[in-house]
Amino acid sequence: MRKFCKPKALESFVRGLKARRKTIGFVPTMGFLHEGHLALVRRAQKENDAVVVSIFVNPLQFGPKEDYRRYPRDLRRDEAILRKAGVDCLFAPEVKALYPGSFQTEVRVRRLSTPLCGKSRPGHFAGVATVVLKLLHLVAPGRIYLGQKDYQQFKVIERLTADLNLPVKVRMCPIIRESDGLAMSSRNVTLEAPARREARVLYQALLKTGSLIRGGERDARRVQKALETALKAAHGARVDYAELVDAETLLPVVKLRQGSRVLAAVAVYFDKTRLIDNLLIRV
Repeated sequence: MRKFCKPKALESFVRGLKARRKTIGFVPTMGFLHEGHLALVRRAQKENDAVVVSIFVNPLQFGPKEDYRRYPRDLRRDEAILRKAGVDCLFAPEVKALYPGSFQTEVRVRRLSTPLCGKSRPGHFAGVATVVLKLLHLVAPGRIYLGQKDYQQFKVIERLTADLNLPVKVRMCPIIRESDGLAMSSRNVTLEAPARREARVLYQALLKTGSLIRGGERDARRVQKALETALKAAHGARVDYAELVDAETLLPVVKLRQGSRVLAAVAVYFDKTRLIDNLLIRV
């Protein structure tokens, strides 16, 4: 596995792959890798000749009171995991390599960035869109792989690539869960044992939501209220949002129409750790 920290070195490696007509799959991450990331890697390996993984804790997508400093990091561990997984290239730049002192450009995807996480994390998706666009230019992949856990991020990047006519296909892969249903996340390691036990409520509440809809409930407000009530039953849970939205526009739904596709999405704080999860439901 090749490892690069400088954009120019990565670009040179990519040019070599392109010269040999190799297809490239790209998996962007913030590191502290887990099985969810490796599932993306395996999908990319299956569909491409070469796989590039980036590890970069992007400061632009963290607010001033968020957990940028606390975000777990272990580059040596991550590098060993990727080497064992057979990844072709790791790009692990320092902040100044992507954002030199003169940097002043921002990319925004307007409407999709506004609801859900966009309400409580203003500027978050501008940071995501900006760094992903930079990475896509550097890696020049044919496909980029993202997890469903960050569904809103997936929709923002999907819209970004379509609007800017970028020659890349955006692939979404299923959520990988722990044995008790908690969605795998790098932030899970920051949970104390009691909070970790309570965090199981996220998936349990989402499953109840799906059952309500499959059972015939068509009033979205009632479903959303039941979702929020189930989350608040967990000790110490502080609900940021619990919403039922259209899976394409991410706008709230009022009446669940037969055949429509909706997203039940939640964000909940346990102590200082904010966890997100979701469930896609075909009515």
